[in-house]
Amino acid sequence: MKKKTVGIYLFDEVEVLDFAGPYEVFSAAELEDGTKPFQVVTLSETGGLIAARNGLRVETEKAMQAAPELDILIIPGGYGATSAEIHKKDVISFIQAQEKKTDMIASVCTGSYLLAEAGLLNGRKAATHWKDIEEMEKKYPEVQMKRNVKFVDEGHILTSAGISAGIELSLHMVKKVLGEEVMKNTAKHMEYDMQTSEN
Repeated sequence: MKKKTVGIYLFDEVEVLDFAGPYEVFSAAELEDGTKPFQVVTLSETGGLIAARNGLRVETEKAMQAAPELDILIIPGGYGATSAEIHKKDVISFIQAQEKKTDMIASVCTGSYLLAEAGLLNGRKAATHWKDIEEMEKKYPEVQMKRNVKFVDEGHILTSAGISAGIELSLHMVKKVLGEEVMKNTAKHMEYDMQTSEN
């Protein structure tokens, strides 16, 4: 099978596990014959170095405008999502454009703010970090925020609760693409126990 390309958008003050969890899931996924079905690429607004939460420095591979053709786009959260990225018109436009091109777009934690700002969550159910649910409800009244779930699957738009919930969401996405067996094997490899979630 042709590899699916997963783009993970990074930015200054991105929450580390928000992107590292999904990166690990899609990188660890493997078919029975040992084939790696996903190619993961890190993106940022202009490419190059970003400073994640708590000072972790990450060298992103591509500027968002130079991104390869993506099958999946993941938008993590963190302080930088709500303080800076949400105000960048080029970033919001990039997300809107990718929504028309990709099979799935997903947010982790407060990455949901960027999807909401892009209009992708209007009329849909969504999840975010529990601390931000009420603010999301006030800021984006057309979005139906869900409580006490790890993630919400609205077809080609998916959102997860905070930080570690992005692992669960990514495993679910692996299941959507490749089936339950590959998802279970990936979770077992990572020694990760799946919890209850909302579909």
